[in-house]
Amino acid sequence: MARRQVRVVGAMLQNEQGRYLITQRPPTASLPLLWEFPGGRVEEGEEDAEALAREIQEEMGVEVDVLGQAMHTHHEYPNYDIDFRVFHCRLSRPTEEVQHLRVHDHRWVTLEEMSAYRFPDADAKTLAKLLDLDN
Repeated sequence: MARRQVRVVGAMLQNEQGRYLITQRPPTASLPLLWEFPGGRVEEGEEDAEALAREIQEEMGVEVDVLGQAMHTHHEYPNYDIDFRVFHCRLSRPTEEVQHLRVHDHRWVTLEEMSAYRFPDADAKTLAKLLDLDN
């Protein structure tokens, strides 16, 4: 039986102060209360950038411009595999406030500050690559 493959997109959403947006998963979600790059699953027939913009709008009520791909990684969880692509993004309207529609909380942090937060394994692997910790 083939393992389930899940395609996920995430945003390296940077503000004008050079900080990145991370969001906290709801307490009732899988991997509850862990921090992650905002984003979510790509639906059948959807392009990555389209899925990322949709997910961020649904989760936080803000519009983003999806720029180039920052990185791509795979991660094997016990019951499924993640194909995880992270994109550079910016807020379409920088003064727009982040809402907690489908996230528990959010923070604007530097890359160095991210190590103080607990991330799911796939995000942690991506963070290690961003910080060049895996070399």
